[in-house]
Amino acid sequence: MRNKGRVLAAASAVFALAVTAACGSGEETPKTQEVKPEFNAALTSVFNPSDKTGGTLKMAISSDWDSVDPGDTYYGLSWNLLRLYGRSLVMFKPAPGAASGELVPDLAESLGVPSDGGKTWTYKLRAGVKFEDGTAITSKDVKYGVMRSMDKEVLVNGYTYFNDSLALEADYKGPFKDKAADTKAIETPDERTIVFHLKQPFGGFDYFAMLPATVPVPAAKDNGVKYKEHVISSGPYMFDKYEAGKGFTLKRNPNWDKATDPNRKALPDAYDVKIGLNADDIDNQLISGDLHVDIAGTGVQPAALPKVLQDADKKAYADNPSVARLWYTSINPKVAPFDKKECREAVMYAMDRTSYQAAFGGEFAGGQIATSIMPPQIPGYAPTDVYPAGADKKGDLDKAKASLQACGKPTGFDVTMGFRAERPKEKATAEAFQQALARVGIKVTLKGFPVGDYFSLYAGKPSYRNSPSTGLGLMVNGWGADWNDGFGFLSQIVDSRVIRESGGSSNLSVMIPEVDALIDQAVAETDVKKREALWAQVDKRVMEEAVILPGVWAKALTLRGKGVTNVFVNEAFGQYDYLSMGVAQ
Repeated sequence: MRNKGRVLAAASAVFALAVTAACGSGEETPKTQEVKPEFNAALTSVFNPSDKTGGTLKMAISSDWDSVDPGDTYYGLSWNLLRLYGRSLVMFKPAPGAASGELVPDLAESLGVPSDGGKTWTYKLRAGVKFEDGTAITSKDVKYGVMRSMDKEVLVNGYTYFNDSLALEADYKGPFKDKAADTKAIETPDERTIVFHLKQPFGGFDYFAMLPATVPVPAAKDNGVKYKEHVISSGPYMFDKYEAGKGFTLKRNPNWDKATDPNRKALPDAYDVKIGLNADDIDNQLISGDLHVDIAGTGVQPAALPKVLQDADKKAYADNPSVARLWYTSINPKVAPFDKKECREAVMYAMDRTSYQAAFGGEFAGGQIATSIMPPQIPGYAPTDVYPAGADKKGDLDKAKASLQACGKPTGFDVTMGFRAERPKEKATAEAFQQALARVGIKVTLKGFPVGDYFSLYAGKPSYRNSPSTGLGLMVNGWGADWNDGFGFLSQIVDSRVIRESGGSSNLSVMIPEVDALIDQAVAETDVKKREALWAQVDKRVMEEAVILPGVWAKALTLRGKGVTNVFVNEAFGQYDYLSMGVAQ
């Protein structure tokens, strides 16, 4: 989801083996000894490299997420994690640094082979791949996985790339509505070959083949929204126990064959994933060594920052990556008085941008104050600042008051603001809005929602967020690139056509026909420089409508747990690479 680039060598990382006498036997058994930790040691190279297997990797998160179902998830943390039990056609290379932006074959033997001017893409599956029950994985299982993912009334979360791009029949119905439903847009001429037919040429289709929807699903085992209770594994690990909202454990899949999988080391024997822990407790357990990984990957909470930054020993276990991610707030033009542009502009001018940055941990741990949507890492980024927040970035209250006068609300108005309740940084952001906007008479009522349902049932569901009784005028949001170009970053958050009445869309507030047209123009543009310039136009045009208030271009201060081996930041996810980690034995 980021840049392609050169492979950064990890040869300079040090690996040591200590030899210790076996108790009472006089024999010597190799034991992994953690190398000396250093700040940013896992940023662009492998920290504590190892190929030693065994142990349990302990992971936790303060909230749930949308789903572990590969056809029903859109959280980056979930995409990162599900590679343990699901194999898509292609994947981002599990490597440190810029190399992680490179696409490599996974379930397929090679990257896609285009034909018909880029309207047809063909993949051939590796020989000998199997599900956890020993059943051979076929191209039909991959096709079924994609087909089921397109039913956004049942599996409401996630992208619409396949819905929008495949040459589907007008009367096509997905497998949940009609078990016999089929489409010629995806063909499986034999058990190892799958062919995708598009409505129009698209040179970047390998990015679609990377999506979790191409993880194979056996139709006979699919039970819709309940499939997440036991996803059938195609990777090195399978589900052992699953408790909704509490956690799950993964164990080795006996039918995974390393010979068919050059990308996965599969070091731990098991994974123990806890859901719903207190965010501050997670930081404390990482520091104490009781946990290995905070799955959220968005950095330590404000309470832990001083502990980490002011203690050299603790800081040595931290990394501070910059990622192509924007933390922002959606301003809903469907909720009065935000149906008037000037009222939206009042919020843009009144917000104290420094308090937004502080909510995420300040410049060092949170990131740079953003003035537009696209982060500087995205090709096509062009500096723009449509609504300047003053020289001190604390807001322009005179312009805010003028905007209120212009929209007919000179003394301000009331608005409800939604955020993900289990995320302290988002709560702090909402509180910052409450305080900053009160300076011009805008009264903000805060309303927290569970992470797992935030997009499917509340902020992402038009009938809820736009309702006169439950309307959300402001919604805290965040977005990282699906891959590193304008389309991979912008399309799912600014194209009005991805908004679904059933819920689950990431676009909460952008409905601009001119923007939709610019997106189509950019997709069809073959000249790279011209295409990148069009993405810059999209960015600026959205900003002009004051429907997104950009907060912070993200950084994160993340912690490596003690005793973890083979640790590095995967830039494609902006997190540690969960697929590659091991546990010192």
